[in-house]
Amino acid sequence: MERPEAIRRLTALVGRDLRPLAEDYGITIFIDAPNRGTSIVETHLNKGWAGHTIERFLGLPLNSCQAPNFGSWELKVVPLVKRQDGRIVMKETMAITMLDPVEVEQKSFEDSHVYGKLRKIVVLARLYSDRFETCSHVYSVGAFDLDDPAIYSLVKADYDLIRKAIRTTGFESLTGRMGKLVQPRTKGPGHGSVSRAFYARKEFVAHIIGLKAFDL
Repeated sequence: MERPEAIRRLTALVGRDLRPLAEDYGITIFIDAPNRGTSIVETHLNKGWAGHTIERFLGLPLNSCQAPNFGSWELKVVPLVKRQDGRIVMKETMAITMLDPVEVEQKSFEDSHVYGKLRKIVVLARLYSDRFETCSHVYSVGAFDLDDPAIYSLVKADYDLIRKAIRTTGFESLTGRMGKLVQPRTKGPGHGSVSRAFYARKEFVAHIIGLKAFDL
């Protein structure tokens, strides 16, 4: 599907609640799983439910491939929260792609999955209501290209910083404090996770969706 057509279809969802749509597509929102080492069954939120719902809406099979979802462009779904003063702000950072230290060490930014994912994207922003995901209305839909020279340079600098750290001090030295726009963080269940991913900081995501500009 071409990006303009996807934007046209997704724009029709603005203002709609994604929960009923998720149920229509049979998307699991809460998962029951045994607590490790015990017989206790706990219920966990499927954090990707909204993204899976939108992928199904656009006719894309569920997948975790590092290549852009639709070949030439990437689809992202991000949550927003409405504060008591009425302001709409980012709820969290945006996962870009998993961080494979061998691949990062070998590939320049221009050949990286980070660039491939951010080069041309469509971002759907949804309003987060509560921890039960009682409802989640689509707030906005927009396109973003990593073609602004200043933004491109900052993202490339973050990637190069992470790449240098892997080469000089090792994968374990990576920390979420790194990077102005893109940071490396642990990803996976539990605080003992050793896997990491690239994340766009909240300020960068707000800029991407046009919620708030930032000073370079």
